[in-house]
Amino acid sequence: MNPNSLVSIDDISKEDILDLIERARYFEEHPNHKILDGKVVATLFFEPSTRTRLSFETAVNRLGGRVIGFSDASTTSSSKGETLKDTIKMVSNYVDLIIMRHYLEGAARYATEVTDVPVINAGDGANQHPSQTMLDLYSIYKTQGRLDNLVITMVGDLKYGRTVHSLLMALRHFNPTFRFVACDELRMPAEYREFCRANNIRYEEYKDFSPEVINSSDIVYMTRVQRERFADIMEYERVKDLYTLRAEMLRDAKMTMRVLHPLPRVNEIAQDVDDDPRAYYFDQARNGLYARQAIICRALGIDIYESEKG
Repeated sequence: MNPNSLVSIDDISKEDILDLIERARYFEEHPNHKILDGKVVATLFFEPSTRTRLSFETAVNRLGGRVIGFSDASTTSSSKGETLKDTIKMVSNYVDLIIMRHYLEGAARYATEVTDVPVINAGDGANQHPSQTMLDLYSIYKTQGRLDNLVITMVGDLKYGRTVHSLLMALRHFNPTFRFVACDELRMPAEYREFCRANNIRYEEYKDFSPEVINSSDIVYMTRVQRERFADIMEYERVKDLYTLRAEMLRDAKMTMRVLHPLPRVNEIAQDVDDDPRAYYFDQARNGLYARQAIICRALGIDIYESEKG
């Protein structure tokens, strides 16, 4: 396993997180470089993606590298029965870095065990999404001026939402207070509630997305109820429309509060919220470019500051 791989946000320390945020800020100010000249990066997306894949590929291009890979696994040898192990070992012959999204939990971890090429997890099932977490942390830092002592409200699909799972784990370093707003079917899994208790993280659970919860929040993190995670379509139909944020619900919210969402949205954020200054989800997506530039450089062992001196 390459020690620079990033499979889970739990793989990196508080100091690593703060360093990546600083590097993301640097890339926001200086997005175009040639420090990946001669490097080839593979983007292997066994599961559909738009924002994450394009964000990673743009990051590589802006750093001067080249991208190979696929966005549809049905066009690859995996559709012929090739194992994940064989795919990873084959691609490792050609590239300096693998960025992978897979529908199975644990797939990214497994990939690191069969190659010495660094691997970045771009999402594995309902498990982890560490690059999304870094852009979320960077967005929170930019809008709040800090990561410490914030009230973070997570709403919607807390059972299958890998973005909220990763963010919860990362924020343990910064003394957060969480509000989990979800119905019973989409409640935050027991393992993450136990994680909070083990790390002395305050949390409260709600079924009602009330004004009191919204008005006392520093961040409201909305999530899409993910149809693709449900084996029972009737269960999905029962819960898909339970939580929708509308503009009038923000009337008495803090002006410093920001609404985040990993996107894509369906109907969990009404269109009229887009015009509210507290809506930050499109800016949040743009921050993904800078956060992923920082993550790519870390994975390849590139010190951007030293490179600039050269």
